[in-house]
Amino acid sequence: MSRRTLMRGAAAAVGGLAVGGGSLLAAGPAHAADFYNPFSGYTMTGTWQDHLNRGSLGGIDYGMGVGTRLPAAGAGTVYNTPDNGTGGHTVTIRHSNGYRTQYMHLSQFLLANGTWVGIGGAVGLSGGAVGAPGSGSSTGPHVHWHMIDPNGVRINPLTYLGGGGGALPKTSTEYDGVPGTVFWMRAQNWLSIESGYTGPIDGVPGVNTYMALQRNMRDHYGYTGPIDGVPGKYTYMALQRLAAKYGYTGPIDGVMGPNSWRAVARFLNEDRWD
Repeated sequence: MSRRTLMRGAAAAVGGLAVGGGSLLAAGPAHAADFYNPFSGYTMTGTWQDHLNRGSLGGIDYGMGVGTRLPAAGAGTVYNTPDNGTGGHTVTIRHSNGYRTQYMHLSQFLLANGTWVGIGGAVGLSGGAVGAPGSGSSTGPHVHWHMIDPNGVRINPLTYLGGGGGALPKTSTEYDGVPGTVFWMRAQNWLSIESGYTGPIDGVPGVNTYMALQRNMRDHYGYTGPIDGVPGKYTYMALQRLAAKYGYTGPIDGVMGPNSWRAVARFLNEDRWD
């Protein structure tokens, strides 16, 4: 399976499972470029070295409220381990290149063992509240994240991604006109840079994403409606005016179709939003 096909599978989830559910796909090749940091919008509360200093084998922690959806950093097959010692509820994603991703201290699993999940699909809900089911030895709400290489050695995910948060993949919406998880991750990254969005880069658009979108449309594309996080005709008319700068030639009527989404995706696929 090509990378484009893999991304298209993630985008296809918009019809039902884009709000965190996994998309069932055939396995394909996985490379560092097909991974990203799904927690870059959260504060890192424990570094790799912090874990080593405590005698841990390593990991990184991101603080977040209990019940936050945990997107897959890369596509793969999901396996759940309830009450995994100090790690509590643990989800493992086995990638087709032999690497594994693990999230710990979950409050809930979302996918059954053996489910294939696309990049950005939610695999569980965060936990970590002291003494709560699935928290293990956690002392506060957060997710613990590490990877395991094909030799069974635990590694720092950010090192695997090249030392930083990892570039976001390009969205296949540019080709298929279907806005899915990767499309919205790139949109959230754009809005965090330009329009004050401070939420997670998780590909799940909510009120904060849409409020930032409305602010951007107000500032650049003639939107005059309320900044209420509820997108409607006038929000999308402004978005079509953006799309018109990237090849959209249809009416500015606020009805987003495949051609509107393709043009917006061409904008989002610019390297500056990686």
